[in-house]
Amino acid sequence: MITNDKGIVELKHYILREVCREVWEGDGEISHDMREKLAYAISPGPKPQYRCCIYKEREIIRGRIRLAMGQDPDVNHPTKNVVAVIPAACDDCPIQEYMVTDVCRFCLGKACLNACKFGAIQPGSTRMHIDPDKCRSCGMCAKSCPFEAIVHLERPCRKACPADAIHYDENGLCVIDDEKCIHCGHCIHNCPFGAIGSKIYAVDVIRAIRSGKRVIAMCAPATEGQFGKEIGMASIRAALKKAGFYDMVEVGLGGDMTAAYEAKEWIEAKKEGRKMTTSCCPAFISMLRHHFPEQYKNNKSDTVSPMVAVSRYLKSQDPDCVTVFIGPCIAKKGETVNEFIADRPDYALTYGEIVALLASRDIEIVPTEEDYQEASIFGKRFAGTGGVAAAVLEVMEEMGEDVSDIRLMTCAGGNECKKALTLLKAGRLKEDFIEGMMCPGGCVGGPSKHQVESLVTRDRAELLKRADGRKILENLKNYPMDQFSMFRDGH
Repeated sequence: MITNDKGIVELKHYILREVCREVWEGDGEISHDMREKLAYAISPGPKPQYRCCIYKEREIIRGRIRLAMGQDPDVNHPTKNVVAVIPAACDDCPIQEYMVTDVCRFCLGKACLNACKFGAIQPGSTRMHIDPDKCRSCGMCAKSCPFEAIVHLERPCRKACPADAIHYDENGLCVIDDEKCIHCGHCIHNCPFGAIGSKIYAVDVIRAIRSGKRVIAMCAPATEGQFGKEIGMASIRAALKKAGFYDMVEVGLGGDMTAAYEAKEWIEAKKEGRKMTTSCCPAFISMLRHHFPEQYKNNKSDTVSPMVAVSRYLKSQDPDCVTVFIGPCIAKKGETVNEFIADRPDYALTYGEIVALLASRDIEIVPTEEDYQEASIFGKRFAGTGGVAAAVLEVMEEMGEDVSDIRLMTCAGGNECKKALTLLKAGRLKEDFIEGMMCPGGCVGGPSKHQVESLVTRDRAELLKRADGRKILENLKNYPMDQFSMFRDGH
């Protein structure tokens, strides 16, 4: 995996692999002794490897082990959020947002002191000094300094959050506001200390497999291209079945299902002159629900996401099966525990997590000569910017609708989504429909992608060339669409 936080990711996946191995080989439980053994194996001492002391290192590892088991990293602060903070890892960022640098000339004018309304700035011995207890982070001192000697240090996690869901307690530790968090996961890979992570449900999946349940994997449309141009859906399916999964279905099929039902909604909304948004990105829907409640009520599509659609299809055929989504998305974990959606999938794992699970059984994903396709090319393209809207328009055309006058806004990334929804709220949106994806580039640019986006896009293009040209509605005739609901409330 290529990532800016490679060291953190490697540690996380090493811990997860060892935890999974213990669950496979043991009685399905992780003992206290096993956790301590792993903590000491990673940080044996006497000298620390990456933090100030071995005691802090081991405490961070204990938090990561708990996350790997799907538990809260801090037993003293439980949370229902799938995104959580490891307190021991979160104390090396500067507490104050504004700092005076060595560029300060200790000038006679003292413009910064005069600009501060809170008495936070006082002369030091060689330069001005900001008292963090008095500073209110208004930024007036920085704006007034003629030498630009005062810098704004915005912490990476907060800067990456598109929902303003991160603040800090009196000790400077990161706190995630569950009422604002949209589970996008952008903070996770932007924290340089690995202090933020997501709960991992691989242990629950292994236990389900061990118990003899029919566990069915559902691979996101973004999967093709994540592991190179020689690894298609058939290769991943073979590896998962070798690990004990009963079967695998590509969620691009769910993309066909979602597109077919959203097309009907779009047609109706256009007749009514009502704006609409797509529903496939759970982080986008969470932004709507938490931050734009009126638009959530009046403008969102009521069609379920492709992941939920495939899970409902599978459970309509086999009510006792366990469904596990695999993709680049942290928000899908949030969607599996979202009480606003009926009949949700059981679990969601990222690519790195499923690779660690496979590695715990010494299984690699290798090329295969087998062919496997259940989705149209439009369903497969759901993962890229514009892919959802293109699929919906394709269905409308297959239904004989004229789509030439439809105006679309495609948004990829938190800022673009927020801007579009703000325009919608203000009644200034010119377009008819919004395609919202919280990650730049769409799902292929998700926070837990397995390669950098450019490589995924390159390899993905080669794999998609092999897909046949089936139409969406034609493809759906092969599936019992009348046996499960495609709407969020399950009716």
